[in-house]
Amino acid sequence: MSIYEFAATDIRGHEVSLADYKEKVILIVNTASKCGFTPQFEGLESLNNELRDKGLVILGFPCNQFGSQDPGADGEIEEFCQLNYGVTFPMFSKVDVNGSNAHPLFTYLKNEARGALGSKTIKWNFTKFLVNKKGEVVKRYGSVDTPSGIKKDIEKLL
Repeated sequence: MSIYEFAATDIRGHEVSLADYKEKVILIVNTASKCGFTPQFEGLESLNNELRDKGLVILGFPCNQFGSQDPGADGEIEEFCQLNYGVTFPMFSKVDVNGSNAHPLFTYLKNEARGALGSKTIKWNFTKFLVNKKGEVVKRYGSVDTPSGIKKDIEKLL
């Protein structure tokens, strides 16, 4: 099994197969618009601008499960990300990342790359999963791991 077997709805309501990103390095992030880590959008967009032509794609998945920090509708989230951070990387429809309603993609990601002390649960917004060009989950990063701090790991896979 690989990441390419999953699909998700983008922020504008279109179904997207992750197979569309074959042979790309993928960084998947659960995001939130009203979180202390929200300024990471700036760093993510910077990575996107610098590395997309080398084969990086960043996929943002808004989530409202942590402190209700992304309560808006998809259109509001998209507008916020573009107006405040100039986000141009693909954003997806809001998802759950934990619990019985978790998106199957995140269930897979959590099984492939566990968190601290082997935990499967995502602890907070801006958890990041790095996927290689073969669609394999390589590493999981916590909220405190900044986009600039993980850049070297991404560059190794490009």
